[in-house]
Amino acid sequence: MTNLNGSCACGKVNYSILDKPLFTQACHCKNCKKSTGSSFVIHSMVLEKDFKITGEVSSTDLPTGSGKGYKAYFCVICGVYLYCQYNVSKGRVAVRAATLDEPIEPQAHIFVKDKDPWIELPNKDICHDVMYDREKTWPQESLDRIK
Repeated sequence: MTNLNGSCACGKVNYSILDKPLFTQACHCKNCKKSTGSSFVIHSMVLEKDFKITGEVSSTDLPTGSGKGYKAYFCVICGVYLYCQYNVSKGRVAVRAATLDEPIEPQAHIFVKDKDPWIELPNKDICHDVMYDREKTWPQESLDRIK
């Protein structure tokens, strides 16, 4: 899975992910639900060097459950939230997977303690009440790439 592509709704911002994402997770925390206006968000974590974007974006700082915060990036024309950079994840970008041309299935669901009651998650093995231990959850190949 390389050279994944995505865009905003109006098509003025396009991006490519040049290498396999490090990890893809669905977050059910209250902050993510509020920022998406949905029951959860799916983020694909990629190395910043593997993320190429064209078009004009704007950014804003938003809160996280950890209190560390992140910077969210939006298309200046249509306002679609495309990606973010968590303050604790230097050198990585969290791409909003729903903006990809082809969807990616989450490898984990986090903050399921806050999930909406009508959402059913059949694979309980990948569900975490809050955050997971990255060293135990991410594939070794991805852990090696971030070192």
